[in-house]
Parts: sequence; C-alpha cells; structure tokens
Amino acid sequence: MRIDQWDPADEKTTRACYEVQCAAQAADDPVAPPPSYGPFGMYLRYGYEQEPGEAWVGRDAGGAVVGYYRITLPDLENRDEARGGPVVHPAARRRGYGRELLRHAGGRAAARGRTRFSAGTTADGAGGAFAQALGARLDLEEMRRIQYLGDIAPGTIEALRASAARAAAGYSLVSWEGPIPERYLGPMAGVLNAFNDAPHGANEEPAHWDADRVRERTGIIVRAGLMRGHSVAAIHDSTGELAAFSEVLIDPESPRWGRQQLTAVLKAHRGRRLGLLVKTEMLALLAAAEPQLDRIETGNAADNSYMIAVNEQLGYRAVAPHWKFYEMPVAAALG
Repeated sequence: MRIDQWDPADEKTTRACYEVQCAAQAADDPVAPPPSYGPFGMYLRYGYEQEPGEAWVGRDAGGAVVGYYRITLPDLENRDEARGGPVVHPAARRRGYGRELLRHAGGRAAARGRTRFSAGTTADGAGGAFAQALGARLDLEEMRRIQYLGDIAPGTIEALRASAARAAAGYSLVSWEGPIPERYLGPMAGVLNAFNDAPHGANEEPAHWDADRVRERTGIIVRAGLMRGHSVAAIHDSTGELAAFSEVLIDPESPRWGRQQLTAVLKAHRGRRLGLLVKTEMLALLAAAEPQLDRIETGNAADNSYMIAVNEQLGYRAVAPHWKFYEMPVAAALG
C-alpha cells in the first residue's frame, strides 16, 4: 500500500476519498445521507473546529484510492491526543489496508508527541469490529435519534412550547441564520463552556472557550456557504445572559434532513424547561425557513438523561445504528 499526504489542490484525489467515504457510509450507516462533497473537503482541510491535523491517502498496487484518514491534533486542550481513524472502501476491506493506515496514523501521532488515539464509528459495523479487534477501549456510547416531523400530531409542538414558555418566564428568545453574530460571541463562549458537564470520554479535558475562540473555531462550513445554519437562544431578561442555545444545520444537497448540533443550557438556568423552549422555537423557525425539511437527526450520550427526555417529548425515536467512541494508546496503533 502506498500512503501519501493529501494535497488540497488535488481535486481528483479528494473526489476519490469522497467516493470512499460515501461507499463506507452506505455500507455501515445507510440511515442518513453522507455529507456532501463541499463539507467533506472542508473537513479534510480544517477538521470540525479548525484544529490542526493532517490527512493521508492510501492507494493499492494499481494506484487506486482504497482508503484515507484524517487525524486531528488538538492544540488547546487534549494535546496528548490524536483523533480520527482510517476509512476503507468496502470493496477493499479485509486486505490489511485499514491496519496499514492506522499504523501510519500512529506513527504520525507519535511524531507529534501524542500518546492516545481516539475515534468514533457506528456500532456493530466494520469500524466497531476493527476497534475491538485492536483491543481499543469503549470510551463513550451515543444514541442516534430521529424526529420525523410528519409523524408529530397537530398541536403537539405548540402545546409543549406554551408549557415551556410558562416555566421560562423572564426569558426572551432570539434567533439568527448563518454565523454567530458578533454581539453573541462572548455569551456563546459561556454556553460552550456549559457543555463541559455533559457526558464526555474518560480522559477528555474540558474545553475553555472565549469570544475569540468562538469566532475563530466555529461555523466554518456555514461561513463558507456550504450549509445553512439556524440558531435559537434564550436570553435571561434581568441579566442579559445567554442561558440556552440550539442549532440545526441543513446541507443543501440533502435538504430534507436537519442535523441537530449543540443544544445546551447554562447550569444556573436549568430547571426552567429552556432546552424544550429553544427546541420548540427552532421547529417553528424551520417550518418557515426550511419547509422541505421532514426529519432531524440528533445524537446524545446514552446517559444524558435530561436531553434524551426533552427529545422524547418532541417525538424523537431511537434509530440504529448508534455510535461508539473508542480510545487506545498510540503505541497500540503502531503495533
């Protein structure tokens, strides 16, 4: 196997990697459509939060792309970690390509001073079997739920929103489309910091956000115009604090699907049904802005009982496959 560093200017190879990604998702996770080509290319280049990283491409003896990987190398917290694992075309599996790509990724991670490796995969599929065969430790399990908007009985969302609004007296709602407005960058840092007490991996260090980090490290796909972003926030009237937040992304190439992003409530404001309030308001906003939308996908750590309860009130149903996140020493990847 030949493994070369991915060149962002090489569109032919990028397209080949995208074909690998689409084929792998069709085999392992056929429930939802894969990301479109634009966001996939942005991921290879920048990762999810513009953390440093690198991508490498694996070719067979004939030069065909059979797999790739991108490792993220966190530079602010978790600087002992490398994130990401190999993706191999289903037609090329069971030939050792995944193991070669992982060994190569382990070498790159070790060269960057990383000692632990983490990656996520769909449960009970090829990725999970690969992780278990390597002796990786299950670090976190996340359940997938889908809200089928056409199945919600008329009046249900309106009734839930009215109930949440009564419990959330003293809060006002704001919304925006696209990147986070400048005036909310600092308050959004507080919301992202609040997410640190949600279930995380055993060794994951909490992230520390400020306005500059929010500006520089979030919303890259939305700013590039590759996805549409819709956001709703609850503001505490007496203090002006941004108390709760929810965001949904729409990929223009699969516009019937909504991708739920972060929903979080600051600890001091919990118990007032703000999570339910911002999510019901989001549904009203999406009904007007995205009338073609008919389902929203979300994921919650299996033990995040609060958000699971909110989602179940809104009609979300657990759908397989769910996701598992594994961790292993970099030394084991090299073996």
